[in-house]
Amino acid sequence: MPISQNHRRAAACTHAVFALALCALLTLAGGGSPLHAANKVAEAPAATATASTVNINTADARTLAVALNGIGLSRAEDIVRYREQFGPFTTVDQLTEVKGVGTATVEKNRARITLD
Repeated sequence: MPISQNHRRAAACTHAVFALALCALLTLAGGGSPLHAANKVAEAPAATATASTVNINTADARTLAVALNGIGLSRAEDIVRYREQFGPFTTVDQLTEVKGVGTATVEKNRARITLD
């Protein structure tokens, strides 16, 4: 192989390594992209919502899913269906009667839950 081809191949490898390193650096640093910034903004309301209280007798499924740790949208919909079928919750512990909601989930959310 002539020297000029070796030089071109080495230069191409150097450029590829540099591009890969730059991509990795931008990924680790967050890149400053609008998409990354939008994700940070979208995360902020969820953190605020989880710190507040939620009335399990009046909240819709989306509100329950955002406000309660360990409760996703599907389980929140189950809570709303239970409430519609059996009436308002009279105690926080009554949440354990909803399939998939255990004592541990109730305990980690007890301070957030209101009934009135």
